[in-house]
Amino acid sequence: MRATLAVASVLLIAACSRTPDSAPAPVAEPASAPVERDAKPARAPSAPKPVPGWAPPAVEVTEGTKGRLRERARVALEAGRLYEDADAAVPIVLALRTAAPDDKAVAALADRALVALIKRADEALGAIDTDAQSIASAREALSVARAVAPEDERVAALAERVEAAERADSANAEGERLLEADRIGENGGGAIAAFRQALEAREGDARALQGLAAAESALIRRAEAAADDGDYAAVARWLDLAAKVRPEAATVDDARARLAAQRAARVRALRDRGIAALTEEDGIETAREHLAALLRIAPAGDDAAAELRERIDLAVHYGLFRPGQVFTDALTGGVGRGPVMVVVPHGGFRMGAPAGERGSTDAERPVRNVRFERGFAMSRNEVTVGEFRRFVNATGHRTRAERRGYSIGYDERAGNLVRRSRVDWQDDYAGRPAADDLPVVHISAKDAAAYADWLSERTGHAYRLPSEAEFEYALRAGSTGTYPWGNGAPPPGSGNYTGARDVSPSGREWRNAFEGYGDDAWGPAPVGTYRPNRFGLHDLAGNVAEWVADCWHDSYRRAPSGGDAWVNPGCRLRVVRGGSWASSPQQTRAAWRQSSEADTTNARIGFRVVREI
Repeated sequence: MRATLAVASVLLIAACSRTPDSAPAPVAEPASAPVERDAKPARAPSAPKPVPGWAPPAVEVTEGTKGRLRERARVALEAGRLYEDADAAVPIVLALRTAAPDDKAVAALADRALVALIKRADEALGAIDTDAQSIASAREALSVARAVAPEDERVAALAERVEAAERADSANAEGERLLEADRIGENGGGAIAAFRQALEAREGDARALQGLAAAESALIRRAEAAADDGDYAAVARWLDLAAKVRPEAATVDDARARLAAQRAARVRALRDRGIAALTEEDGIETAREHLAALLRIAPAGDDAAAELRERIDLAVHYGLFRPGQVFTDALTGGVGRGPVMVVVPHGGFRMGAPAGERGSTDAERPVRNVRFERGFAMSRNEVTVGEFRRFVNATGHRTRAERRGYSIGYDERAGNLVRRSRVDWQDDYAGRPAADDLPVVHISAKDAAAYADWLSERTGHAYRLPSEAEFEYALRAGSTGTYPWGNGAPPPGSGNYTGARDVSPSGREWRNAFEGYGDDAWGPAPVGTYRPNRFGLHDLAGNVAEWVADCWHDSYRRAPSGGDAWVNPGCRLRVVRGGSWASSPQQTRAAWRQSSEADTTNARIGFRVVREI
């Protein structure tokens, strides 16, 4: 009999059908889903089938055996032997009920058997989450219960529970098949819908919950693959879909944080590689490639992208420097450091004086546009006596004034500039020994160029005299007025100019000066005494006028289109720019320029240097 029941159980599992009106809805995905465009529509899960009737083993009942059979049934019930063979409770009870349909004791035994069968079926249903075979046991118990009480409401309720478990089992199987086929259901249907059907059929079904977790993981894996490809729009899309699968779980939030950290690390790495490339020769293009890769994966407005873009822009215009940066270069040979340099920002300006500017000449025209695509560094101050002394001590250079034996200095008694013997770079404007912090004067254009050449040799960087365009650009520092500060009298403390309130040691005053202005100086002041301009440079408009690299031309016609010096080999006349302590207001204008013999030395002309960056 046990063998017969075992075979019946297998048949119960394998042979099933279901009425159409109780079948679950098909679980299918739209054929338009991007990742499933080649997949066939999903088939509906197999409908649970009614459990075939259970055939009890034969039990012979006679009038004389009824009592013994009732006792055997009671004992079998208490032992939990319900329908395994002819000695089990249900076959005996069914035989007794057939033989004595009105026997109340038999009816009570039948009810006890039904309760036990329902309990056994429910226990089997409760074990489905841990034992996949338990649903067959529940079906078997239901079949026996139907034989005991086919019309009982409790059996009908049990049948509903078994059928729900079967629907869940079928939907889970379909979900697992779709998941295996990578038909997750991101556009509706698919594995996700199948597992949700399983949960509708059987609340809390562990297999369905595990299936949803697997579907969520599959979507997260798609997000990870998109991240590997740098497609973070797709990452967001897949994670948003994954978040809808199990909204109560923290898995997607963890994945978001992990992929965001990975993204940030990749962005930082590209930024760092781009910045590192800028230190290499011809590394700007490599840095731009890193920036392009960074922009493909970085969030909008990312700081790293802005930083690398700025660094590339700076490298294009300033090399390894920044506008406004202050630095010095070391001099080889243990002689200290070069002049303090300031990085002048790149940009453009209108060079020269417009027609009608008071005091202007045709030499300052035509006005032209000049643009510097790359910044340059200019010495913050005029070269000082101390700085020039290091050059002379290191090279033995003899200036033009030393070799000639005189220069042009100021004579307080005459109140004018006169020729003075034995005056050179070591002396101040009046021929007295000069302090090291004064701007060096009594220097020719050739002496100034020799100093710049020495700086280049000792630092390994390209130093030179500024071009005339560079000087006026730095002098104006963005101003478009007549004077470097704009129009009108100089602002207090802005520089060493000829002011009506200036007084010489013997009480002399300027006849042609800025009204109401005074700077407490007669002759050059120590460098840096007055406020710098907007580029951070001192004394471009006053203190001493300065040599520039250009040869003299009596207008700007046919001048170079850029900011380079306009040089003719062997030219004797050079350009002097910027006002001095003894210049008239007309000569302090931003566009003012003057020609001078390259060998000229006097108490009003010094120089400063430019370094290429």
